[in-house]
Amino acid sequence: MATDVKVPALGESITEGTLAQWLKKAGDTVAADEPIASLETDKVTVDVPSPVAGVLTETVAKEGETVEVGAVIARIDESGKAAAAPAQKAVETTEEATPAAGETPAPREGAPAEPEPDHITTLSPAVRRAVLEHRVDPSQIKGTGKDGRITKDDVLAAAQSKDSGSPAESKAPAAPPPPPPPAPAKAPAAPGERREERVKMSRLRQTVAKRLKDAQNTAAILTTFNDVDMSAVMEARARYKDLFERKHGIRLGFMSFFVKAVALAVRDVPAVNGSIEGDEIVYHDYLDVSIAVSAPKGLVVPVVRNADSMSFAEIEKTIAEYGKKAKDGTITLDEMQGGTFTITNGGVFGSLLSTPILNPPQSGVLGMHRIEERPVAVDGQVVIRPMMYLALSYDHRLVDGREAVTFLVRVKEAIEDPTRLLIDL
Repeated sequence: MATDVKVPALGESITEGTLAQWLKKAGDTVAADEPIASLETDKVTVDVPSPVAGVLTETVAKEGETVEVGAVIARIDESGKAAAAPAQKAVETTEEATPAAGETPAPREGAPAEPEPDHITTLSPAVRRAVLEHRVDPSQIKGTGKDGRITKDDVLAAAQSKDSGSPAESKAPAAPPPPPPPAPAKAPAAPGERREERVKMSRLRQTVAKRLKDAQNTAAILTTFNDVDMSAVMEARARYKDLFERKHGIRLGFMSFFVKAVALAVRDVPAVNGSIEGDEIVYHDYLDVSIAVSAPKGLVVPVVRNADSMSFAEIEKTIAEYGKKAKDGTITLDEMQGGTFTITNGGVFGSLLSTPILNPPQSGVLGMHRIEERPVAVDGQVVIRPMMYLALSYDHRLVDGREAVTFLVRVKEAIEDPTRLLIDL
């Protein structure tokens, strides 16, 4: 009985995907729930599991083809599992009949037993069988194979020489046909030559491009900047990172400080954590922070939910888990949906300053950058401090300039004096 494999539900508002790759091919045996194909959606790549165990008899869709949710992409024959058993048995029987390397076949009934030379175990099974059938001494045969190995033709030639009474020296076998020439390597570009390569955009990249352009066309995006002295956070991290890791099993990073600082700042400026829906403003009494994470196929933005009520350790563990899932390509759609505010860290790639773009329908995104030692004036003295530029892009339709600057100053104050995070100041 054949069972259809259909495109599973891919998430809210997603009705189709692209068949990125077949993980199994027609004729392969598959187990129940074993992935047989991968689908690329607007946000993530998901595996299509086999609904039953059996043999994949037919693949309906092709790689690169767009398929809708519920569409049949393959068929699996459940009875194929049982039918494949005799074939497996036949293979096992053949393996039993054919001696493995290093084994000696039992003499046939009625055939005279002949002692095997000591070094016969170094011969291949086919050559060893020919030696035993023709009862020749392999030590007297000159091999013509690679590194002087004895081939089956060498054995046959030695047997023929033995029957004719000539010296036991093999005749050189016919030369094997030359292997097909390798595919020609792509010739390097000649000086002054101009080349182009066209690659179809992935579904994820198309969606990212569309959403970013929609954000520019819809929101009134403006960016305000500030710089922050990272000395206090770096000192606290250096002092407690070993104890923190021993107690919580996770490293203490900078991101948890910024998430907590944002949670503190949105209490004073709730509009930055709001959004516009039609002609209404939606204010959230919770903070779901979207953390931009680089993945092999593009940028993904998983959501740390209820970040305002999480501890430093919980934030770090959640971010680390999302980072691993991003690399493995196992982030789900549910883990990326929602979010009321975004934090992106271009500093990990060396960015000094940038103007981050909004993640609709959110009204604020905080951009972190690399930490760089710079001379700054402190109490009338020029000192060297580890400084970071911060950038807050916001939707000016909802957030006024005064509110945006106030928000960024609150973040700066919390980072430069982390005690504020503990006493909610």
